[in-house]
Amino acid sequence: MIPLEYLLLGVAVMLLLSVVSSKASTQLGVPTLVLFLLIGMLAGSDGPGGIEFNNPWLAQYLGTVALIFILFSGGLDTKWKEIKPVLWRGVILSTIGVMLTAIIVGYAAYYVLDFSLLEAMLLAAIISSTDAAAVFSILRSKQISLKGDLRPLLELESGSNDPMAIFLTTSLIALITGAIASPTTLISMFAQQMALGAVFGYMMGRGMAVIVNRIRLDYRGLYPLLTISLVLLTYALTAALGGNGFLAVYIAGLSLGSHSFIHKRSLIDDHDSMAWLMQIVMFLTLGLLVFPSKLIPVAGIGLFICFVLMFLARPMAVLICLLPFRKMPLKERVMLSWVGLRGSVPIILATFPLISGVQKADMIFNVVFFVVLTSVLVQGSSIPFFARRLGVDAPLVSLPEPPEAVPGREEWEPLVKLKVLSGSAADGKQIADLNLPDDTWIAVLRREGHPIRPGGSTVLKGGDRLSVQSSGPSLDLLRSLVEKKEIASDDNQPEQYVVQPDE
Repeated sequence: MIPLEYLLLGVAVMLLLSVVSSKASTQLGVPTLVLFLLIGMLAGSDGPGGIEFNNPWLAQYLGTVALIFILFSGGLDTKWKEIKPVLWRGVILSTIGVMLTAIIVGYAAYYVLDFSLLEAMLLAAIISSTDAAAVFSILRSKQISLKGDLRPLLELESGSNDPMAIFLTTSLIALITGAIASPTTLISMFAQQMALGAVFGYMMGRGMAVIVNRIRLDYRGLYPLLTISLVLLTYALTAALGGNGFLAVYIAGLSLGSHSFIHKRSLIDDHDSMAWLMQIVMFLTLGLLVFPSKLIPVAGIGLFICFVLMFLARPMAVLICLLPFRKMPLKERVMLSWVGLRGSVPIILATFPLISGVQKADMIFNVVFFVVLTSVLVQGSSIPFFARRLGVDAPLVSLPEPPEAVPGREEWEPLVKLKVLSGSAADGKQIADLNLPDDTWIAVLRREGHPIRPGGSTVLKGGDRLSVQSSGPSLDLLRSLVEKKEIASDDNQPEQYVVQPDE
C-alpha cells in the first residue's frame, strides 16, 4: 500500500508538470494534449517514472466522466449566433461525415490488414471523430485564426461529432460480441439515442437556466457545484432512458449558454477550468495505460491508417457532405478537409474494446494511440502553413470578454470614465481583490496615456483612468472604491468600501 503522502506528492507533481507544459506547448506549437500524454507515458511502467498501471476499466470510467464535462464546457462556451449560419453544415459533417470517414478507413483496413470486416470498421469508428481543441491550440500558438465560416464550422463539427463516433463504436462492439444480432436494429437504436439526447439536452439546458436564476443560493461558491450536479444528472438520466448522454450534455451546455443567468461569466470560467482538469487527468491516465514499447510494432499499420485518413477518408467525406452548399469557397473546403485532427475521444474509445473482450483490442488500442499522436504532430504542424497558402488565415484578435449577463437586463448603461485617486481603497490592489459585482465590467484601463486590457490580476494605481460599464448601484460602489480615500478600520470601526458580491 502506497502511503497517502507519497500518492498525493505524485499526483501534485504530475498535475504541476501538466500545467507548466501548457506554456511550453505555445512556444513549440504542439497541442497541450500531446504533452499531457507524454508526461503520462514517461511516468508509466515503460518510462523513468515506473508507475504500474494496467486498468482499462478505470481508464474508461475516468475518460467517460472527463468527456461529460469537456463536452458540456464546449457547448457552454459556444456562441449560438456564430454557429447558427453553419448549423446544417455542421450537423451533416458530424453525422454523415463521421460515418463516411469510418466506412472509407474501415474498408481500407479490411483489405490491407489482417482484420475481419467488423474489426476493421471498429478501428475506423474509433478514430472517426475530430478534435477542434487540437486545431485551435496550434493556431493560437502561431497567433493566427481562420476566416469566414471555418472557425465556427470547425467548432460545431468537432463539438458535436463525438456522440456519433461513440454510437458507432459501441454498436460495432455489440455486433462483434453478439450483444446485437442484426445490424438493422442499429437504425432504430440510432434514431432513439440521438432524438432523446437532443430533446433531453435542450430541456435540461433550459431547466438549468431557470434553476440557476431562481434558486438564489446564499454562497457564490455553491453555484459551480449546482451546475456540476445538473450536468451529471443530464448525462445519467438521458443514458438511463436510452438516449445519447454525451449529445445531451453538449446540447445542454449550448442551450444554457444561449440564455442569460446570474454569474454567467464566472460559471463559464469555472467549467472551463473543470474541463482542463478533466483533460489533464484523462490524458495522464491514458498515457499511463499505454506501453510505448508496443507502439513500434504497429508503426507501419498506424502510418497506413494515417495516410488513408488524411489524404482519402477525411477529404472525401468533407467534399461529399458539402456538395449541397455551393456558395462555400473551394479553398475553405480544402482547408476543412485538412484540419480533421484526431484528439482525446479516439483514445478513450480505444479502451472500450479492451474491457469488452474484443479479440484484437490490444492492437486496436495501440494503433489508435499511434494514429492520434501522428495526426497531431505531423498533420497538425502543417495547419498554419496550409492556412496561409490557401489565404484563409486571419490575425488572432483577443477581445475583452463581454460583461456578465444578468437575467431580465437586456440593455446596459453606457461606458463611464472613472479616475483612480492616490490613496483610495483601490490604489495598489488587484481588481480581483475589489470583489466587484457581476454586473460591473472594467472595459479599458489607461495608464499614462497607454491603454491596458485589465484582468483580475491587474494592480490599479493612482492616476489610472477606467472605462467602466455597470449598473447604477454597483457603479456607486465602484466609484467609492476609486475616488475616496481609504479609511483605516479597527475593532470599533467597520471596514470601509467593501463591495459585496451580487446575489
